[in-house]
Amino acid sequence: MRLSRFKRLILLLLACMTSLGLIHPSVSAETVRSTPVEKSQSIQPYLDRVKQKVTTFKLKNGLKFIVLERHQAPVIAFHTYADVGGANEPVGQTGVAHYLEHLAFKGTQRIGTTDYESEQPLLDQQDQLFDQIQAAKAKKDEQALQTLSQTFAEVTQKADALVTQNEMGQIINQQGGVGLNATTSSDATRYFYSLPANKLELWMSLESERFLEPVFREFYKEKEVILEERRLRTDNSPIGKMVEVFLGEAFDVHPYLQPVIGYEQDLRNLTRQNVQDFFDTYYGPSNLTIAIVGDVNPKEVKKLAKTYFGRFKVRSHPPEVSQVEPPQQKAKSVTLELKSQPWYLEGYHRPAISDPDHVVYDIIASLLSDGRTSRLYKSLVESDKIALSAQGFSGFPGDKYPNLMLFYALTAPGHTVDEVAASLSTELEKLKTELVDVQDLDRLKTQARASLLRTLDSNSGMARLLTDYDVKTGDWRNLFSELEKIEAVTPADVQRIAQATFTSENRTIGYILSKGT
Repeated sequence: MRLSRFKRLILLLLACMTSLGLIHPSVSAETVRSTPVEKSQSIQPYLDRVKQKVTTFKLKNGLKFIVLERHQAPVIAFHTYADVGGANEPVGQTGVAHYLEHLAFKGTQRIGTTDYESEQPLLDQQDQLFDQIQAAKAKKDEQALQTLSQTFAEVTQKADALVTQNEMGQIINQQGGVGLNATTSSDATRYFYSLPANKLELWMSLESERFLEPVFREFYKEKEVILEERRLRTDNSPIGKMVEVFLGEAFDVHPYLQPVIGYEQDLRNLTRQNVQDFFDTYYGPSNLTIAIVGDVNPKEVKKLAKTYFGRFKVRSHPPEVSQVEPPQQKAKSVTLELKSQPWYLEGYHRPAISDPDHVVYDIIASLLSDGRTSRLYKSLVESDKIALSAQGFSGFPGDKYPNLMLFYALTAPGHTVDEVAASLSTELEKLKTELVDVQDLDRLKTQARASLLRTLDSNSGMARLLTDYDVKTGDWRNLFSELEKIEAVTPADVQRIAQATFTSENRTIGYILSKGT
């Protein structure tokens, strides 16, 4: 199970403060352990000093930079945040955001190819042949399909011969870079890696070129990679298949209902032009936010950013997600019969990360399902022994927009999903009718702070959070007020949110039943 957002947040905040030299060792070790209630007052001044280390600027084309100086080690973490994810995809093109993320590593007109002038017409020919193959399939013209497929394979072989595989990754590795990767979620697409501090300009050159003139080569080869990824994550996974169906049932209109990986038919029909159009729409400079954390000089960052990223042309701001999920008025359920041990899922709608109560939802999720001391584990797994695992989390499948608090359990042999449902209902009712003990809340918060001591210094983690909060809440500074919000949560807050959230009309249930039973 992933850590709750507030625990991950505190872990990263202390890592940041420690590396900046803003927390004395005695504070990070003893104060956190011994003063569960007063610790926010002792840490907040240090958070304020961290904020003073942050510099922001925006280029004329709208691209925003957030820079945090951390001079304890000669390394820099870079995080490029594109404010686009699965929720932004056009109908019939699900999976295009994730597809684009894959292709963003394929290079440019100068990187990833031995001869772009010869390669480009071959790529265009591939696209033309693909359209012709689709038309032949629609007409069920087997002879034309065979001829076109053979020609497509020949052209692909010629194009592949001009590709320099993973050249961008090789350049970064050769220069001491680590952690080159990217992720696509319902809310965002993130690109990140770290380099030695003296390679700042190299990053500026590589990253700006990657999004200034990308070449989506090996498009059709990558399609098979993504289709295989879908088969592993969804089609051949009982819980993956259920999650896809569950979201489609829980949401009526909001695009959180569609899978980030994409529906199989949409993926098969996607064209390189679809990806190019999506890129042109959502990868304009005003829709990108970049965080740079580490051994940097903000003035140098700004100078180089103007040189390299200032080349990006201004584009109109992309369309926002306009669908608003209406309040759920009645209970929903979905059942799948699969070759699997039975699973039980239960989800409730909750507001976005920008809502003032969002930390309360995270605390509830942690109280119920964070580790072996959680209520669900103790009840369903240890005491009743009706489940092999019982977990949950808040903010599913994203948190930029109103989303779900999701709980799920794998039933133990000889037990049923109805038993799991009844036990979960009992635990939720307790939150609605009984105030959480103050000591339990304090213990939860103390455990989160104790976890701070075990975290590593993470430039990349801080870069991720700075961009996340800046885009999703409107200001990166909101990151540093989370600690106070968490400390302010009371048992009455937990009960209030539980009573408002855990209602039958706000509930969606998912059953995975063993096939044949």
